[in-house]
Amino acid sequence: MEITWHGQYCFRMTERGTLTVVTDPFDASTGQEPPKLRADVVTISRDDPAHNNITAVIGAQRGDVRIVRGPGEYEMGGVFITGVAMKSEIRKNTIPQHGTVYTFNFEGLNVLHLGGLSFVPSQAQIDALETVDVLLVPVGGGDGLNAAQASEIISLIEPSIVVPMNYRVEPAGNAGADGHKLDGVNKFLKEMGLSEAKSQDMLKVARSSLPEDTQVVLLEVKQ
Repeated sequence: MEITWHGQYCFRMTERGTLTVVTDPFDASTGQEPPKLRADVVTISRDDPAHNNITAVIGAQRGDVRIVRGPGEYEMGGVFITGVAMKSEIRKNTIPQHGTVYTFNFEGLNVLHLGGLSFVPSQAQIDALETVDVLLVPVGGGDGLNAAQASEIISLIEPSIVVPMNYRVEPAGNAGADGHKLDGVNKFLKEMGLSEAKSQDMLKVARSSLPEDTQVVLLEVKQ
């Protein structure tokens, strides 16, 4: 399958003979020009402009785009999509955070998109997820996970491949959805014990080619 990153929390995933999926399309209020994408299905992890701009996506075929919002199990065109509700622990003087993460099973390859997750889930919440081959994880802070939180989640999930998202990219995409400046990806790489990582325009992956140890892959923003 092929995965491309379009900035913020937005990815396009496609596998020959199955559906094309777009995650969390954003609008211009985030400070980045929204992409124009073709897809069969759009998933939305949070109902705000950084995640729910469905007008940025048109149908890949001659038909309407199917929208997936919230928890549930969906089977579409050979792709199994599972939305799992996440809610932070209730603590005094804090407002619980919540959202939906999605797993996508493309012919046995499991991709987990953490969307706008902003807290580290409990072990019970992690255990509710399937085995993760590819993890799409926010790392730049703002309204999503920061580098340390992302590293902690990776250690709990133990995916084969990690693709960071929602971090500072020059010259565009510097602000998070809440207007705060995002951290650059180097802070996350340091948390992972890496000095650098080469970026590529697309991730092509198959279950038969997964690495034995967790590998970080940086994707360039595709306009």
